[in-house]
Amino acid sequence: MNSQVSVNVSVIIPAWNEAAFISSTLSGISLVKEMEKSRWNMEVIVVDDGSSDDTVSHAMPWADEIIRHPRNFGKGASLMSGVRKAKGELLVFLDADLGDSAMHMSRLLEPLAAGTADMVVAKLPSPERKGGIGLVRTLAGAGVYRLSGYRPLAPLSGQRSIRAEAMKRIGRFAGGFGVEVGLTIDAVRLGYRVCELEIPFSHRESGRDLRGWLHRGRQFCSVGCALWERWWRPIC
Repeated sequence: MNSQVSVNVSVIIPAWNEAAFISSTLSGISLVKEMEKSRWNMEVIVVDDGSSDDTVSHAMPWADEIIRHPRNFGKGASLMSGVRKAKGELLVFLDADLGDSAMHMSRLLEPLAAGTADMVVAKLPSPERKGGIGLVRTLAGAGVYRLSGYRPLAPLSGQRSIRAEAMKRIGRFAGGFGVEVGLTIDAVRLGYRVCELEIPFSHRESGRDLRGWLHRGRQFCSVGCALWERWWRPIC
């Protein structure tokens, strides 16, 4: 793509009870949208997945469009709702809790614009506090490799970009926390080029308390289900 031509980009943010973070995340994206408008013609789509807090009211001043689900359907369904509304040639998926670090999002677009990748995945810095013991990450990485032949550095990263034409061909998302694993497997199996970049995004971290272990338990089950589905129903 010619870097001098403004490229249409759709930024899709699934959000469920993210009133505490969504404003700062969208503010960071808005800064990029304004500063780099000569390169990227951005639309920002927030998908409220049945939140019970003030996520929507906090998002309204910043989002170009807000899609509201009547109840919580999960991240995959939220992303699909956003993709269906998106007008961009390039799609960016970001978590709602990135805060000010969302201002680094344009780095996800560079390899797509240069024509060197079809999907870009952000590898985040190491967490500041200890979380789990790596079981989910190990399962995800091994599963992606076994089912696609690709060894990911950041198999669980939700911060990624993809060409709209590639997403249209993939046409599906796994459920729950298996979204990213399923998307990587499908993209690689269809022959798309995946690039992983270190980008200093930061988001809410789960610790080693009961809530953190429950979160990782749900994550482990979701990743396992996504891997099973991709084995049972491969995209090609």
